[in-house]
Amino acid sequence: MDNSGIYVGLDIGTTSIKVIVAERVKGQMNVIGVGSERSNGLSRGVIVDIDKAASAIQSAVRQAEEKASIEIKKIIAGVPANLVKIERCRGMIAVADESKEINNEDVQNVSAAALVQSLPPEREVLDVIPDEFVVDGFDGIKDPRGMVGVRLEMHGTLFTGPKTIIHNTRKAIEKAGLQIEQIIIAPLALSSLVLNDGEQDFGSVIVDMGGGQTTAAVIHDHQLKYTYVDQEGGQYITKDISVVLNTSIENAEKLKRDYGYADAQQASDEDEFPVEVVGQSTPTQISEQYLAEIIEARLDQIFDKIKQHLDEIHALDLPGGVVLTGGVAALPGITDLASQIFGTNVRTFIPNQMGLRHPSFDEALAVIKYQAALSEVALLVKSTLTGDTRASVALDFSTTTTATPATGQQATTQPQATTTTQKTTKKQPAKQDPDQASGFDRFKSFFNHFFD
Repeated sequence: MDNSGIYVGLDIGTTSIKVIVAERVKGQMNVIGVGSERSNGLSRGVIVDIDKAASAIQSAVRQAEEKASIEIKKIIAGVPANLVKIERCRGMIAVADESKEINNEDVQNVSAAALVQSLPPEREVLDVIPDEFVVDGFDGIKDPRGMVGVRLEMHGTLFTGPKTIIHNTRKAIEKAGLQIEQIIIAPLALSSLVLNDGEQDFGSVIVDMGGGQTTAAVIHDHQLKYTYVDQEGGQYITKDISVVLNTSIENAEKLKRDYGYADAQQASDEDEFPVEVVGQSTPTQISEQYLAEIIEARLDQIFDKIKQHLDEIHALDLPGGVVLTGGVAALPGITDLASQIFGTNVRTFIPNQMGLRHPSFDEALAVIKYQAALSEVALLVKSTLTGDTRASVALDFSTTTTATPATGQQATTQPQATTTTQKTTKKQPAKQDPDQASGFDRFKSFFNHFFD
């Protein structure tokens, strides 16, 4: 359970695959190698061709190996929040040791108890996070090991995802000749990197703007509470430029990176650049402002959809505001545009490591930091996902609200247990007139109806 040494983070994105090697020395994380390769075999953040994805992963890993001068065998992989469901879980066991002192085995057994439930055949457990342990009725315990008790309970958060997405990710990584040390849900990892302690505690929204999709995640009380995935990203912006300017996808991507602005008001209508137009022998001159108008139109659409779903749960009333990350977040002026649409404070997170000062590296860095920060008891709980721990258990599950990415509709899951099942019905937040409701009332409504 030693959280020290070499960490390798893998970000399998729609447009690029990134590998970051970091060494932890005396609590300090130092990046020693980076690999980046153009993605192949992916669509909207999901692997659709295992062989092509495996080849791209191999190439990115080789680059990182050369720079870090090490051989990479194990990686920590981030997975997208597509169709992720968040559920509450609870397990209870009798302490096995005659002395009644709780040990590692008891923690693993109670974790296994919390995982015993009926899942649809198309779903698989992605992650389990312990929220608290209860020893003989005494709650709020973070690490029960060494304590004396007769009954041990664990209350946690369970994340499940589509079996196809998880299987394809595992298969591609294994075909690349690598072992998976841990699979981590991207929004969970990003929260540990892009948010400070206060933002994670009081609540913030992370908007991860990738090439194939845009993910909004609500973090509150250091927990992932809600996700929404819009199947539009940087590739859609590139396609818009290609169609409107009648140029190739390659040229459109270059124009977006070299001359693109997210906010047309910040672009110049006097500065022009040449564009190679299909069917014309000579380039056409286009102004920065005209290009920015094309980009802004698509971003307006993406942000409007996200705002609509976040408004339903009053997430934009959280004091932490919105933090933008992902490759698209590098566009100049995007913070101002997002602030105008969301109506709250917005900032863009950029890593401060030398050579990685671009938001597209955030996820690969985040999975490393997240894994390195896990406590021993959290690692014990996670080990039950692949272990063979058995226990006699009593279970209790309740539902949690999430969103189905394809439609953005809220969905509830009602897990089944072998003994008892508890069903909780969530009330929809009451709509308030923003001119009449105070900030306190909006926060109170949000907490009461969403985080209870």
